[in-house]
Order: sequence, then C-alpha cells, then structure tokens
Amino acid sequence: MTKAEVIAEIAEKTGVDKTDVSATVEAFFNVIKSTMSEGENIYVRGFGSFVNKKRAKKVARNISKNTAIIIDEHYIPSFKPSKTFVEKIKTSVKEGPVKEERN
Repeated sequence: MTKAEVIAEIAEKTGVDKTDVSATVEAFFNVIKSTMSEGENIYVRGFGSFVNKKRAKKVARNISKNTAIIIDEHYIPSFKPSKTFVEKIKTSVKEGPVKEERN
C-alpha cells in the first residue's frame, strides 16, 4: 500500500477532504522525522514505538580494494510494534506471501 492509497482510504473512511488528509499525514511524518533527528523516541500506545537504535563502531571490509574501513558508531531509526499490534497480525487471516511489483 502506498502513501497515496493510505491517504485515499483515510479520506474515504473519515469523510475529510484528501488535501486535508494529505497535509495531516505529511505533517505527521515530518514530526516523526524531526523529533527522531533530535534524538527523541516516539511512543504511540497500542501501535508501537519509533526509536533510535545505536549501532556500535565496527571494522568493515571494502572487498574491491581489499581494505579495512572503520564505521563509527551511529544511530538508525527503527520501529517496534506494540504487543497488541503484533498479536493482531499473528491472528489475522493470511493469503500467503505478499510480493508486490513496483514499476
């Protein structure tokens, strides 16, 4: 499902204009990005947590040049679903693996 499809479905279910829903969704994503870039985590009860995970400093290899590269410690964004969200997915009816081709 794409962001446009999510916006269309929210607009259909709520009766709110698509442009207003689009602005709200964009604002939500911008708040998440800016808050996490400041080092804060976001917790949405019943849905999950957007957290910054720390990656330790490590030595990697550049295979083409056969040299070692030091990768400093850094943070990556991560999503951890809530227990109720995970349970809902586990108990849902599945139709096999979903693989969508994008053009």
